[in-house]
Amino acid sequence: MRIGEAAQRTGTTPRLLRYYEQQGLIVTGRSENGYREYDENALGRIVQIRDLLQAGLPTRLIQQVLPCLSTPQSSIRFSGLTPEMVALLEAEQARLTTRIECLTRNRDAIADYLAALRETNGQQKHAPGLTDVQTT
Repeated sequence: MRIGEAAQRTGTTPRLLRYYEQQGLIVTGRSENGYREYDENALGRIVQIRDLLQAGLPTRLIQQVLPCLSTPQSSIRFSGLTPEMVALLEAEQARLTTRIECLTRNRDAIADYLAALRETNGQQKHAPGLTDVQTT
């Protein structure tokens, strides 16, 4: 399939798919006329990349982690891991743990704030005026 269909099926954009290719995250075939061609394995890999990005991993780390994933949507295999890669992954895991803890604290603070607002406003489901708040 061509880039437009691949983008649609993976919930991304053609521009982003070209970026993934430029970063060495995916490899695409080419048709005789030079168009990129994507197969089902490429779609699975794109979904993995998007999930890893959404989890907060930078593309430089994703590029190193992807070879450890044997096939899209499968379990991790452990060939070729170096002590440097293990250290890099441990550092990234610690960074993500810190980020998760911060997000959890923020979520809980917002929940407490909303509970207090609801209690103050007579158990209303939504406090009046909250939708009028603007962020910059």
